[in-house]
Amino acid sequence: MTSRRAAASSPQPTTLPARVLLFDCDGVLVDSDASVISAWSRWAQRFGLSSDDVVKLVHGRRAVDTVSALIDAGRRDDALELINQFEVEDAITVRAIPGARDLLRTLPSRAWAVVTSGLLPLATARLLAADLPLPDVLVTADLVQRGKPDPEGYLLAAERLGVAPSQCVVIEDAAEGVRAARAAGVGAVVGVGPRLDPRTIDAHVDDLRQLSWVQDVLSARPPHLS
Repeated sequence: MTSRRAAASSPQPTTLPARVLLFDCDGVLVDSDASVISAWSRWAQRFGLSSDDVVKLVHGRRAVDTVSALIDAGRRDDALELINQFEVEDAITVRAIPGARDLLRTLPSRAWAVVTSGLLPLATARLLAADLPLPDVLVTADLVQRGKPDPEGYLLAAERLGVAPSQCVVIEDAAEGVRAARAAGVGAVVGVGPRLDPRTIDAHVDDLRQLSWVQDVLSARPPHLS
């Protein structure tokens, strides 16, 4: 009787209709935290800024938006060129988030896309360094006028895959990305990692080993069921 009660009260996987999956890149598909800290810390030192303060600002944002917030207009072009260089140089150190490779292998090519705040050279370098496939649809910072939390990137990805935003599930690790996904009107948002308020998302996983997709349904398993 005790075991039956325990089984009945155990959290069950969350299932979400998902014709397509829209992934953020950093923190979702690739672990780039060390790379980001290294590149932005070097950059901060060049401009006499606090590395800790700068690193707190960068997650989920385009580099151009961070640079614009921190650097005077006359120096922004040089500052942006430098951080783009540093980030690509450090991209070789990134690794795949656990479960990312296996999950992507189960997805048809038109069932997923990546929407990232990085530029195309950086996103490509990080995905390749992590030994992950490049998607047919890769929406990068250079393809949008406004970065997250604006919904433009997620709307563009849905359009290029030929589906309504409501048929998409977004997988994110940053608050700006969740806000962008909600503004785009997606069907649901799954949060990855420790940075998100659980009240803002529909399911939470530690990494992608807890996700599976079969026949337009995404299953998110609680950690202890993985």
